[in-house]
Formats: sequence, C-alpha cells, structure tokens
Amino acid sequence: MKMAFTGKLFFAAFLSIAAASGAEKDRPRFTPGPIESYPCRQTIQDLTVAAQPFLTDAETKTAFGKLNPNRHGVLPILVIIQNNTDKALSLENLRVEFQTPDRERIEATPAADVPYLQGPNQPRLYGGPIPGRPPHISKKKGPLAVWEIEGRAFTARMLPPKETASGFFYFRAPFRGGSTLFVRGIREAATGNEWFYFEIPLDKKEVSAAPVRSGQP
Repeated sequence: MKMAFTGKLFFAAFLSIAAASGAEKDRPRFTPGPIESYPCRQTIQDLTVAAQPFLTDAETKTAFGKLNPNRHGVLPILVIIQNNTDKALSLENLRVEFQTPDRERIEATPAADVPYLQGPNQPRLYGGPIPGRPPHISKKKGPLAVWEIEGRAFTARMLPPKETASGFFYFRAPFRGGSTLFVRGIREAATGNEWFYFEIPLDKKEVSAAPVRSGQP
C-alpha cells in the first residue's frame, strides 16, 4: 500500500513538472543557481532549504521582467528545497511564514490571489492583513497581473530523493534586515511523519544579490 501511494506521488510530480515545462516553453527562462550559492540556508539530516528575497529591480528582472513586486507592496522570496535523502518527501502541507524583526508572522499570499491585490492603494503596507480581517482581494486585476507571478510560484507537491524544487512565495510586507523565514510541513511520503521545521535568518547584507541563471530558452 505504501509503495502504491508513493508511486502515485511520483506520477503526480511528473505531471506537475511536465505542465510547468510546457507553460514556460515560450517564456524567458529562469533558473536558480546551485543551492550552495545561497547564503541564507539551513540543512537538517540531508535536507536543505534556502531562501532569497528579491528586492532590487536588477534582481526581480531575472524572474519578473519589468515588474518589481516590491513596488506594489509584495515581497517575493525564492525558496529552494534540495532533498539529498533516500526518501520521497510530500510538500502537500508545506507552510511558509515571513517573520519581521518585530516578530510578527505573515503567511504567504497564494500566487493566484496576488494579481488581484491593489498594493499601491492599500493604507496598511506593512504587517500584512489587519488581525481578524481577511486581506483585501479586488475582483479586478492590478499591476501584479503578469504571467510570471503564478508561473514562477512554488508549486511542487512532492520531492523525490536526490531532487530539487524551487519557486517563489509572496508576502504583503516590505523587507527589513533581521527578518526570518519559517518553513514547515514537509513530510515523508511513505509514512506521513513530519520533518523538522526550518528557521532561516534573512540578513540584508547577505541577500543583497540574488544568484540566478537566466536567459532565453
């Protein structure tokens, strides 16, 4: 039973990768650098998670073209997960949170909602949604309505052994030195046992340049 379940996860991962490749066929290519080139990373038992905020126009251009999401109240953070274990890992329950220097936790905004955010017109640009109230999602698309927002988002649901998955998470907050990214919810596919959570400090000096590979397909 466990082998059959794992086989289904591998098949789902294959379809996900194939769909992503087809979607990017006619788009400028974006490829993260080796995970070792990112200073903000943590390794626990052969599983490594790295994080990279994209801040400047030069950095965001490699992934989002002319759009810099930060100018519209949205912070994109690239997350890379490298599985050097011999186990398939489920990312179905993956949860990523951005913690400000004031220890305020902000959950990622789903990529599908980002194009509808009206960032420049929101009075509260820091600290995420007002407690007790859902974030304002307009029915009309705004300046963040570009293919790259969803096309570059983290979508992997399963990570086979010796493989790497990457993509962006989006947060309604500006970046400040001393911020931290929390990653949890990674589970062993065969057993459902949860992996340790990752706590990755995002130091401003270390994240000033994003090591990526980009170009035309």
